[in-house]
Amino acid sequence: MPGIKVRDMAFIRLRSPDLDKAEEFLTNFGLVKTHRTPTVLFMRGTDPVAHLHVTELGEPKFVGFGYFAETEDDLKKLAATPGASGIENLDEPGGGKRVRLKEPNGYTIEVIHGQAVPKAIPIARQPLNSGEEPTARAGEMMRLPKGPSHIKRIGHGVLSTPKFTETVKWFRDTLGFLCSDDVYEGEPHNLMGSFNRLDRGEDFVDHHVMFVLRHEKAGLNHVSFEVPDIDDVAMGHHFLHRCGYEHMWGLGRHYLGSQVYDYWADPWGRVHEHWADSDRLNIHNGSNVVPVEEALDSQWGGPAPEKLINNVSV
Repeated sequence: MPGIKVRDMAFIRLRSPDLDKAEEFLTNFGLVKTHRTPTVLFMRGTDPVAHLHVTELGEPKFVGFGYFAETEDDLKKLAATPGASGIENLDEPGGGKRVRLKEPNGYTIEVIHGQAVPKAIPIARQPLNSGEEPTARAGEMMRLPKGPSHIKRIGHGVLSTPKFTETVKWFRDTLGFLCSDDVYEGEPHNLMGSFNRLDRGEDFVDHHVMFVLRHEKAGLNHVSFEVPDIDDVAMGHHFLHRCGYEHMWGLGRHYLGSQVYDYWADPWGRVHEHWADSDRLNIHNGSNVVPVEEALDSQWGGPAPEKLINNVSV
């Protein structure tokens, strides 16, 4: 049995040497500033969550991921595990309590509960005419705004590691992740990747909240954020291109997970993904083992480039 079953992903925590430059990128990427001090920047999305992205002032570093616990009793269970921080009051936007743990590569995993919920930020979306409903937008013109994407929520993180088996086991045993698809190279026993989802029983969840990738170096491969629809992915793509940021991959539609994706690097090379339209699974969907040729391919848009596969931010 796992230690607990986390409810959802909460945020990513990074360090950057220039908070002005970090805020500029994240704003152009589609996040909204919720709070900033001289040493830390908090950015949120449109969903009612206090923040999705935390940037501390310092040398470039991937610090770790945050997740929501279902109950405070879950925090007590985690606090009793060897190496855990104990339950701490969280002095950050939204407040609440947390327990900090170290996963096998040394990165910090924060599990929080009791965070205050802000109001959602409304997004105007136009209906789409289609073959099934050709007059959904009768008499109205499609005129999309020019500007950043509108990030709703954080979806998943991707962790590269030479401690592949140990890392996958830790997240499943500690946070209750379930295997959606294990990925092999050559022979089925030679696993090189693992897509894992939340275990919410009958409730449907994203195809993955964590992808663990076997690599000689440990660190962040990328972090991913959901936007409202495919138009919003494309809008963000063209806006970030005009801003001059480094494009990493996309547009395309994944094979595993089926998301329409687009990947960009921040000024320090940390890769941030926009996506829309994930597969949604529950406890009855089980697990699969698939070859890497399928797993990292796209239904359209081309295979993952080496510069993304081998991008590891420590």
